[in-house]
Amino acid sequence: MALAPRDNATFVPLLDAQTVLACKDARIFDLRSPSEFEEDHLPGALNVPLFDDAERAIVGWLYHRASPERAFQEGLEVVERKIVSLVRAILPGEEFGESHVLERMRALVRDGFQGLEAGLAAGRASKVPTTPTVLYCWRGGLRSRSVVALLAALGAEGVVGLENGYKGYRAHVRAELEGFEPPATFVLRGLTGVGKTLVLRAMQRLRPEWILDLEHAAGHRSSLLGMVGLEPVSQKRFDSRIASRLRGSRAPALVVEGESRKVGDVVIPARLWQAMAGGTNILLEADQERRVEVLLDDYLADPEARPRLREQLARVEERMAGGARDLVGLFDAGRERELVAILLEHYYDPLYLHSEKGKAYALRVDASDPERCAEEISTWIERQLLGHSGKPCA
Repeated sequence: MALAPRDNATFVPLLDAQTVLACKDARIFDLRSPSEFEEDHLPGALNVPLFDDAERAIVGWLYHRASPERAFQEGLEVVERKIVSLVRAILPGEEFGESHVLERMRALVRDGFQGLEAGLAAGRASKVPTTPTVLYCWRGGLRSRSVVALLAALGAEGVVGLENGYKGYRAHVRAELEGFEPPATFVLRGLTGVGKTLVLRAMQRLRPEWILDLEHAAGHRSSLLGMVGLEPVSQKRFDSRIASRLRGSRAPALVVEGESRKVGDVVIPARLWQAMAGGTNILLEADQERRVEVLLDDYLADPEARPRLREQLARVEERMAGGARDLVGLFDAGRERELVAILLEHYYDPLYLHSEKGKAYALRVDASDPERCAEEISTWIERQLLGHSGKPCA
């Protein structure tokens, strides 16, 4: 249980997540461990960890198994070795001598864990600095408050903490996604390999304010092979990317690629999913030769991704309609066009056609030329937004 601050406690100014996200010139520093940062972080934040992952594990173990004071002493030894470089990373260009930084730090912590807690009084900042330097840890605890206090003691201006830390930011993101009010929503659909992602990204060059690229946000193509050559992200990071893209948008349209509710292992937020389910469907079409070319470029262009692709093909064999086929054998033999054609006919197309049953399309477009297709769709959407209705086709 945290101690009440004493009367002469150092004031630690805080800003809430909404205010920080609205500060375009804010410099944001995440003091958590690298793995915490990797899972998710504020947009634009830089990681300057007080503890690496192993150090954090040791300190946490001591806190729960020994005592907060024992964990504090262990953490203090770690931080003392790196505090000078950390201060210089946060305040580059400032002239702080090593002995001066260590002297200020030791003065701050001389009364131990309880003394430090009682010596810091955190509260909402009376005004927002012009260019704030924002520090945060997991929940706005001692990690970030003590560093804010140290920098202030060194004479730095405009340094603040994030109210409730990353946990407060995460709550803000969830509230944003739960309160999302979608504009007119248009969904690009079509068989695997038709080039939906290529068209979406061509549209992004024409109308960037309209586009939400869910597969880019997830680091996944939304299929059993979808992670090959990519880096899938956590649900928290996926949510953050979506919220960051939608935050403050006043675009009259939202264009997304048709997906299942899950993109790899992450789940599309409910309000966005509802908008997609009720959106206007646009069908992209291309012949099989073009679709094979698209998939060859997508999955086989990167030599470093080939071992992971080979591994995943064995899993696909087990799920294919019409009996097992030696996909790995075709891959090893370099019969890649044949392999992709079989995947389309016996795996991807049956799954897609089953998922699309009952859907109506307001527009059909040849996607063989992504740039031309993007222009056609953009022009058509603009006409819809101006009140011209398109007749749905079967």
